[in-house]
Amino acid sequence: MLAYTYVKKGDFRLLDKPRPTLLHPEDAVVRVTLSSICTSDLHIKHGAVPRAVPGITVGHEMVGVVEEVGSAVRKVRPGDRVSVNVETFCGTCFFCRHGWVNNCTDPNGGWALGCRIDGGQAEYVRVPYADQGLTPIPDNVSDREALFVGDILATGYWAADITDITSEDTVLIIGAGPTGLCTLQCVLLKEPRRVIVCEQDPQRLDFVRRHYPQVLTAQPGEIADFVRTHSDHGGADAVLEVAGSDSTFAMAWACARPNAVVTVVALYEKPQILPLPEMYGKNLTFKTGGVDGCHSDQTLALIAAGKLDTTPLITHTFPLEQIQDAYDLFEQRRDGVIKVAITGPTV
Repeated sequence: MLAYTYVKKGDFRLLDKPRPTLLHPEDAVVRVTLSSICTSDLHIKHGAVPRAVPGITVGHEMVGVVEEVGSAVRKVRPGDRVSVNVETFCGTCFFCRHGWVNNCTDPNGGWALGCRIDGGQAEYVRVPYADQGLTPIPDNVSDREALFVGDILATGYWAADITDITSEDTVLIIGAGPTGLCTLQCVLLKEPRRVIVCEQDPQRLDFVRRHYPQVLTAQPGEIADFVRTHSDHGGADAVLEVAGSDSTFAMAWACARPNAVVTVVALYEKPQILPLPEMYGKNLTFKTGGVDGCHSDQTLALIAAGKLDTTPLITHTFPLEQIQDAYDLFEQRRDGVIKVAITGPTV
């Protein structure tokens, strides 16, 4: 089968690999019908994910059809359309039982697919702990509608949830890339008083203005004054940092009011500095880390009910055979790209 593979730093190749097989009674093999490229894949390519294993098939955003299941799998069966979770988790360890599935203590726990074990930019993928890692897609939800449920939409849902947003809040979202836009949709479900999106890319700002006219927008150079002008207590009540650039971490805490919550969703390629002397007295609460992606049932239900729709994010579609071209488009941000869908083989 065709599989897009991390060969070494800076080198991804479309290779012919054996089709995966069941290795454990809790495994499933899924035929990938649609996958996508994530910025985290680019981090692997750039050598910024030390735990990524050379030789693995990349890709952790995907939907597909179950082909085989192990003898211990109960939730899905062959023929089911499923969303694949970005994280592998056992469901029984201390962290899983508390909903902190990103910290699952299994050797393959956390972000494994497309990082430490073979992922889904391929014709087929093996999914460990299938009862946790696979979620059936409702009949009235298409593959394109479900594509981001297991990763960037899960991230947005988790980020909005842990930020403890109230109806009185002014919420600042830094970054209107794909994950930022998913976070925006989930923040709007909380119905805060106002939402501000900060983004430097004019095309992405235009996207926000066209699709979410109720949201205020600003560019980085004006954001500090803009937030003070459009908030009630000298800064945002909640800040979600989803950009991950060299300047946005400092922007996040600087734009927060005293005693605000700052949720860091971004994955950085360089260490960030927390300047405690400058922050002294702001009494901020920081929430950081990788997504606990265990709410796929809830997000699929919201999609089925028409309350979430991430299909406008899919601006381009390529077959798996042309995935190198898709990566080039996505990495260079050409042609107004937001997300790229990669189609699998037809049967």
